[in-house]
Amino acid sequence: MVDWVYDELVLAADLVSRNGWTGVRAASPEARSLSALLRRGQLHGGEQLPANFRSGSSIQRKTYDLATADEAYAGKPTRGGRLDALVISAFRADITEMQARAAAIGTALNAGETLPLEPDEVDDVSVREGGILEHIARRRERDRGLRSRKLRAVLDGGGLIACEVCGFDFGQVYGERGEGYIEVHHVRPLHVSGETDTKLDDLALLCANCHRVCHRGAWITPAEVRLLVTAAEKTSAL
Repeated sequence: MVDWVYDELVLAADLVSRNGWTGVRAASPEARSLSALLRRGQLHGGEQLPANFRSGSSIQRKTYDLATADEAYAGKPTRGGRLDALVISAFRADITEMQARAAAIGTALNAGETLPLEPDEVDDVSVREGGILEHIARRRERDRGLRSRKLRAVLDGGGLIACEVCGFDFGQVYGERGEGYIEVHHVRPLHVSGETDTKLDDLALLCANCHRVCHRGAWITPAEVRLLVTAAEKTSAL
């Protein structure tokens, strides 16, 4: 049996959230459509998949796992995974956000995007957790032309090439070897911004540590990371 990955669960939970918070039947158009999408295997790039992979019956079973993992469900839950409860809870907490994420995942898959079996990103943990949207975001952030334009805009505006969260300056710490080095982060996640031309104002300069914190788990903004840093500094000062 092939484990369900995060993106697959989001797509299945999206069906649950649109079906009165209950599972969908295997023969329903919704289950058939999701089955056809997932059976392409794009979220399991390169992996050998069984013939019955993500069949209509498996879609039905998983949507009922998700529905019974909901805290509002009064009956006996099915034997789903720990991640089922986390995903359905995320939909309950912010259904608009999660339905938008599901739509963006579907759009990415229909556009032919594939999640590599072994991501080549430095922080492949965040890619495994964030799925296809995280993979696309990391690819966008590695655009050298976009990075160069952002750095030039900062310098032309009298700014410093330093982390916008913690102020770390690679040049000050590492001298000539670190001069001008910084990572570029997209402030708005893909399911919010969509596949549009990136504006320089949508980019933030971050050190590697703050960048990874932004991407770890649920997407948070540099401003939110800055609040975490400030809170930690206050706590350590006590």
